[in-house]
Amino acid sequence: MKDDLHGYLRGGRDALLWKLDGLSEYDARRPLTRTATNLLGLVKHAAAMEILYFGVVFTRPFGQELPYVGDAAQTGADMWATADETREEIVGLYRRASFHADTTIGALALDDVGRVPWWGDAAVTLHQVLVHVVAETQRHAGHADIVRELIDGAAGLLPGNDNLPPADEPWWRDHRRRVEQAALDAGNR
Repeated sequence: MKDDLHGYLRGGRDALLWKLDGLSEYDARRPLTRTATNLLGLVKHAAAMEILYFGVVFTRPFGQELPYVGDAAQTGADMWATADETREEIVGLYRRASFHADTTIGALALDDVGRVPWWGDAAVTLHQVLVHVVAETQRHAGHADIVRELIDGAAGLLPGNDNLPPADEPWWRDHRRRVEQAALDAGNR
């Protein structure tokens, strides 16, 4: 079971990072929703999340302070990249955070217990944390799917396995038209 959960976590990580491929600095950072959701910010947030859940919760220090995490941090500071933070730094942080998390996952049993201070010091098992972080990572990979499609139309699961019909197929145009018509018809009822 641990290997299965860990595999889903790795898959979410890969999908999230893939969404940055080939983008300019502006496109990797630009906010595309009312709440400023952006690709590099999602990666930065995912790094912080893994550091906290697989480090702090199980008393396994990461060794690097994150000024955008904690009680003194500005709300949402982990969800965007400042102009001074490079893509390479954030992706590197995510890779180090993932390695740290992988080490924690490998060292602990699913029923080993940690404490989540930001959940009122709740006791949790590695199993619970893995399920939570897999769900969060996959959720953010889904956000990244939509943001990337808004940027340049790129869509799909992973490079070499996008699990979608080719973007230039007439099917997409017809499908979008069908979906739009259904929305209009429902709105006019």
